[in-house]
Amino acid sequence: MSNTYYDPADLKKFGKISEWNQDLGDKFFEYYGKVFEEGALSAREKSLIALAVAHTEQCPYCIDAYTKDGLQRGITKEEMMEALHVGAAIKSGATLVHGVQMMNKVNKLDG
Repeated sequence: MSNTYYDPADLKKFGKISEWNQDLGDKFFEYYGKVFEEGALSAREKSLIALAVAHTEQCPYCIDAYTKDGLQRGITKEEMMEALHVGAAIKSGATLVHGVQMMNKVNKLDG
C-alpha cells in the first residue's frame, strides 16, 4: 500500500471534527444533513452535484464519499463523468471570465 498525504481512513474520522468545538460541529452537521434531505432536488441529484463539486474543489475525501454514494443511488459511471465535465466547464469558464478584469486593467493602464 502506498502512502499518500490524504489517508482514506481519515474520511471515517470526519464525524469527530466536532470534538474540539461541539457547538459549531453540531450546527454544521445539522445543516449538512438538512441540505442532503429530499427536497426540490432528489437525494440522487444532490449526490451527483456533490460529486461534481468535490472534483472542482479537489477534495479526495469528498470524491471517495460521493463516488460511493452515487453508485449506491444508481448513478452510472457515464452520468458521473458527464457531471465531472460540467463542473470542469464551469470552473474553467469562471477562470476565463475573470480575464475580463485583466483586460479592463490593461486597457485602463494603456489608456
